[in-house]
Amino acid sequence: MTERAGSGRARGRTAVLAFVLVTALAAGGVWFSQAPDRASAVDAAPKTAAVQDVKEDAQEDVQGPGGLPGVRDCGIGKPAVKPQAITLTCADAGMVATAITWDRYGAREAEGTGVVQVDKTAAGVGTDSGFPATFRLYGVKTIDGTRAFTGLEVTYDGSTPLGDTTEMYNLA
Repeated sequence: MTERAGSGRARGRTAVLAFVLVTALAAGGVWFSQAPDRASAVDAAPKTAAVQDVKEDAQEDVQGPGGLPGVRDCGIGKPAVKPQAITLTCADAGMVATAITWDRYGAREAEGTGVVQVDKTAAGVGTDSGFPATFRLYGVKTIDGTRAFTGLEVTYDGSTPLGDTTEMYNLA
């Protein structure tokens, strides 16, 4: 009788092992099938040094025509109207919204598309990564005498850096 119980456990372990193996292979297939999208997003996104150049150029377009609200990067400085880059994680600048093109930029809300560039140390992996996303600015307030958006919603078009499809950031 002990032989049967032992062989039943072995079959159970084999079944669990087979399930884990099939699940891992399927997940890996999905991950690798999206690799061309991730690779093209990384190529399209500016790297960290280029992001800083874009931010410096954007400072020239502060409080543009019509008094449109701007974005205070990391909640400091003068608001830049229609920024091409916005730092998402200010503590380490490990995540930056880059290559932003604004489809609509109004007095109350703005929508655009771009890439969230994730530094390899922030991602916990060996390479920098880029994730295509849609950006929505909202929550206009007057701060230090100028109008600025205080919130950013990021919705990813595919794979995501943190596992969430949508992330919210406080810009104030």
